[in-house]
Amino acid sequence: TRERERYARERKRREKEKETRERERREKEKETRERERYARERKRREKEKETRERERRAKGKEKETGERDIRENERQQRERDLRGRRRHEKGKVTRERERDVRRERDARKRMRRKSEKEKEGET
Repeated sequence: TRERERYARERKRREKEKETRERERREKEKETRERERYARERKRREKEKETRERERRAKGKEKETGERDIRENERQQRERDLRGRRRHEKGKVTRERERDVRRERDARKRMRRKSEKEKEGET
């Protein structure tokens, strides 16, 4: 009987230890799952943050290109206005154009003469 009681006590103790080990294992798994979940959430939040940042930058660029388009349109409008004015000042524009053409032609002549002189100097 004493032996039986002792076996019974030991069995109870072993069962209690087994339950304790099982409970600790479950708690450990639960903590691991929580850690993994937090890590996933953190990763997702960082990804969302990067996406927002990228979208914000893209929007900034979009605004920038919008402003560039506006500037380009204004420049074209100024050119059109100038062209309209030139119609009224056609004689002046023609004279300026002729002057520019003459300057370019003279410059080309000078360059040609200069290169010919250099060639003569070499021979």
